[in-house]
Amino acid sequence: MSVFDIASYTKTWILGSGKVGHEIHCHAIADALGVTAEYKAVNPRWVFEFLSPYGPVDFRDGPHRQGSLLSPPFPKIAIAAGRVTVPYLRALKKASGGSTFTVFLQDPRVGLDAADVIWVPEHDDLRGHNVVTTLTSPHSLRAPALAAARRFPDPRLARLPSPRVALVLGGHSAHHKFGADDIARLRKVVSYIVRQVGGLMVTPSRRTPEEVMTMIREETETFSGRSFVWDGTGENPYLNILASADAIVVTGDSVNMVGEATATGAPVHVFELSGGHEKVTHFIDALVEKGAVRRWKGAIEQWSYKPIDATQAIADFIATRYKEHLALHP
Repeated sequence: MSVFDIASYTKTWILGSGKVGHEIHCHAIADALGVTAEYKAVNPRWVFEFLSPYGPVDFRDGPHRQGSLLSPPFPKIAIAAGRVTVPYLRALKKASGGSTFTVFLQDPRVGLDAADVIWVPEHDDLRGHNVVTTLTSPHSLRAPALAAARRFPDPRLARLPSPRVALVLGGHSAHHKFGADDIARLRKVVSYIVRQVGGLMVTPSRRTPEEVMTMIREETETFSGRSFVWDGTGENPYLNILASADAIVVTGDSVNMVGEATATGAPVHVFELSGGHEKVTHFIDALVEKGAVRRWKGAIEQWSYKPIDATQAIADFIATRYKEHLALHP
């Protein structure tokens, strides 16, 4: 079944956990399916959040309470991510009499019955008849969006000299730390790019420590004609920065950021932070084997590879299963 066989008006919900990474996945899949989804924020009280994903939905959100989060009319498709959404997705399936087709992105931790389709990255262990796995995560940096950004470049980026290098920054996480040594190493990267390479485009995340941004401002203040540092105000030019990049340096604390960078086809250099996690290491190793990324070795390198984007493959798997579901629930 082609995704184009799913009508754009097919009633679809996104059950969101409030975490940006989760919601990027959900919206990307909805877009790839060609549906316009209604977003519903899942925000249970603390005891129900604590019991997730194993416990019930917050009683005030029950499907049989008028005006609640899960009240009918129920959608044809529901897409969710984040552990607090798992009880809601299961409750919706039951309340709809099985007619709502459910999709969960990431491992739900409660088994294959959590949803009709489950997507997990290849470095996770979950497998089953309704599980689709891909190396990279679903995202909105699709080829058409990148092409449009290249046709109409952000003037703040277009003024920079070529080659243009994107510096994509993460920060502290459960397994990675932006330590003093990391900041000192990154200072050398920034200095090298603005002095010896070309234009520098910097996009931080919410997790990027302020001391990192202070360092970057110090290193770029006398190179304003060769650098752009997003200050966090206005719309994030993340898409435009990646689309404009001749090369990318991305911190290795986020599989989402590294995976999105490989959708561009530009050389991706992974700058690894202190700490680490076995699954992230295996993910980066797999992209190295595919020729899409290299670990930072002190200089910008040039190579080519076919852009990597698993979003459509995931959407196609979902669409095929949805067609099978419709035969039972027209």
